[in-house]
Amino acid sequence: MKKIVVLGGSGFVGSHLVHRLSVEGYAVKVLARRREDAKHLTLLPNVQIEECDVFFESALNRAIRGSDAVINLIGILHETKRHGYTKVHVELPRKVAQACRTQGVSRLLQMSALQAAPDAPSAYLRSRAAGEAVVKEVGQDALRITLFRPSVIFGRGDSFFNLFAGLVRLMPVLLLAGHKARFQPVFVEDVAQVFVSSLELTETVGQTYALCGPKVYTLHELVQYVADTLGLKRCIVGLNERLSYLQAWAMELLPVKLMTRDNYYSMQVDSVCACAFPAVFNILPTPLEAVVPSYLADRSPRQAYLRFRSVAGR
Repeated sequence: MKKIVVLGGSGFVGSHLVHRLSVEGYAVKVLARRREDAKHLTLLPNVQIEECDVFFESALNRAIRGSDAVINLIGILHETKRHGYTKVHVELPRKVAQACRTQGVSRLLQMSALQAAPDAPSAYLRSRAAGEAVVKEVGQDALRITLFRPSVIFGRGDSFFNLFAGLVRLMPVLLLAGHKARFQPVFVEDVAQVFVSSLELTETVGQTYALCGPKVYTLHELVQYVADTLGLKRCIVGLNERLSYLQAWAMELLPVKLMTRDNYYSMQVDSVCACAFPAVFNILPTPLEAVVPSYLADRSPRQAYLRFRSVAGR
């Protein structure tokens, strides 16, 4: 495993993963719709940026030809007119798996989501489960596939803690939908290391791994932690189920979607792991308390730029 193609390499998780792959000496090709989206990766050694619309099968086949492995990190939390859950989470993984078969690329790592299931309450989680199924179906005996299901991922440049930090700074009172929802946040560097290790660990082939941090929190506790870390006293009001739904519906109508009804449905199942961090990777998961303060309290121009990127979904 030396030549690695990464889809979604310019995003939050992808940027950390590409950096780790570069450090480990892999030759990495990042596929991006616009080269501008991945310009922050151009100075990394062994990293090539290639403009490619991965939804076109011919372009995807050309881009992965000659590689040893493909990593697909592409996913969306909110649907748009152009990109829906089915297109991104089901049709694209099918095209990726088929392209791997056609080009003789035998190793495929696919990002999914914790609690993905055919009977999940949200379209997001159902589409993630459908994506897993189609990759397995297309791959069958031809591909060596590993699937990953992380909980909320945190780290510098994330779109979770940075989003709530922005809201906490602006609002003295926060009306919080789904405040009892439970999460088990996992550090982005731990996730990146898991992907890199899987390229060489043959025992990970055919496996699906749930990835979580060491501790479970309610959403209310996480937002309170953000406020405490920033040294701000805020009134956080948890909304009941009906008001949570109404808030999600109202926010769905905004030009920039901070939350949708489908996100509300996703929070009906706790994003927590039923088992410990996979022992095969020999990683002690990092607690968020060891990392989050270092970037939430950072008001440097670079951190402001990263916060902008996270809110913009870049």
